[in-house]
Amino acid sequence: MEIKSIGVVGAGQMGNGIAQVAAQFGFNVVMMDVSGAALEKGMATISGSCDRLIKKNAMTEADKTTLLGRIKTVQETAGLKDCDIVIEAATENVDLKLKIFKDLDAIVKPEALLVSNTSSISITKIAGVTKRPTKVAGMHFMNPVPLMKLVEGIRGLQTSDETFKTVKALAEKMDKVFVESVKDMPGFIVNRILMPMINEAVYTLHEGIATVEAIDNAMKLGTNQPMGPLTLADFIGLDTCLAIMNVLHEGLGDSKYRPCPLLVKYVEAGWLGRKSGRGFYDYSAK
Repeated sequence: MEIKSIGVVGAGQMGNGIAQVAAQFGFNVVMMDVSGAALEKGMATISGSCDRLIKKNAMTEADKTTLLGRIKTVQETAGLKDCDIVIEAATENVDLKLKIFKDLDAIVKPEALLVSNTSSISITKIAGVTKRPTKVAGMHFMNPVPLMKLVEGIRGLQTSDETFKTVKALAEKMDKVFVESVKDMPGFIVNRILMPMINEAVYTLHEGIATVEAIDNAMKLGTNQPMGPLTLADFIGLDTCLAIMNVLHEGLGDSKYRPCPLLVKYVEAGWLGRKSGRGFYDYSAK
């Protein structure tokens, strides 16, 4: 199947990044969000990202104009009906994703592929709520999408070979490296490894073993990571980290995936990281 038009559900951090990269590589994009303000912010983010690339001589003003011209914004799911593939990039919430896929299945043309950018939720379960389960797959982009090379591909039990080949080819057309998660298990590859590490870093803080700064410096300088695990958690969003840990804990049934109580408390407090101005670090003055 040839992909010419790409729908993106969600204009947030991941959605606008996916829309930008798709448009950059020549695809017509329809970015959908129920919030007009979110769409405006998403387009402003894409414009700002382009400006940074222009400063680095990686893009011209003409390229930016062409890219932005390829992105259409809509607030209704009906605006996605003619897309060849729709990539869902909504919040990491099972019930929300299942509702979105039911809605998409009823509106988007029957031959189109439906893909989730989920970082932990079962593709098999998502596919199961549609009438086109063979045409559903997972495409987990990394944040920030324009800079990160990896796309994690996830095949549900129902996903056809043709669908998965199309998804892989699409990722590669966007100059991404496609790595397949052979089994549709909670967390797939990246978050199965990454989130428990972040959770242990929070436990290390919770148990008074070290300060936030010491934990991050130890992991940066001791294991050559570009940023410490608590900085990374703030960047991802502590609510997202907690949601993924809950999926791992519930899906795998192993106590080693139990979210740290301190992580739960931070989320309850609304300390979600960079996006809220406070997480393990205070960003309000930055």
